[in-house]
Amino acid sequence: MVWQVTEQVEEERRVHRTGELFGQFETMDQQRESASLGMWVFLVTEVLFFGGMFMTYTLNRSTYPGIFAEASRSIRLSLGAINTVVLIGSSLTMAMAVWASQAGKKKLIPLFLIGTLALGTVFLGIKAVEYHDKYVEHHIPGPSFSFEPGADVATNAHAQLFFSLYFAMTGLHALHMIIGAGLLLWLLRESLRGRFTPQYNTPVELVGLYWHFVDIVWIFLFPLLYLIDRH
Repeated sequence: MVWQVTEQVEEERRVHRTGELFGQFETMDQQRESASLGMWVFLVTEVLFFGGMFMTYTLNRSTYPGIFAEASRSIRLSLGAINTVVLIGSSLTMAMAVWASQAGKKKLIPLFLIGTLALGTVFLGIKAVEYHDKYVEHHIPGPSFSFEPGADVATNAHAQLFFSLYFAMTGLHALHMIIGAGLLLWLLRESLRGRFTPQYNTPVELVGLYWHFVDIVWIFLFPLLYLIDRH
């Protein structure tokens, strides 16, 4: 009889959910640590994914340094520099949103999230301008690609390889930014409902980790695509 009662209590504890504590966890700390571990594992897979693209770019740039440098100089450095500053600012506002959720400052959380979302939107807008420039200049890889009028086939082929990698890397990064913007909108909605407290702010922390990762990726993309052999 005692064994049956004990088993029933254990079963109730397994399925019980109080507030933001899900039944498979015994404490909020355990739940937060498990969620953080899951996010770090995900980010490691993202590092491997982007790492393969960085390696591909590095190998091709070392093989065709001249044409890659020339193609790189055709990208507007000012746009890349502005976007770098914008993303650094968004990292700051995201960090402040995490701090506000941990400190229990519920009114500040949506303000910092809106700031992060606004800066992310500015980044994507500038990237759209940059892509439009490449379209006008016929630097989009494909049948209409033309890097230099009168250039030989090899030069255009190697330049097209550069822009293929450029669009693949920056496009994938932009996709991560769009996903991050969607997550920020969800956080904003939940923060306006007063969901996040010092006791429960795990979603803000996890989205913050994701956003910082995306920003760090750009910190590597900027010098690789815009700065190397710029002179």
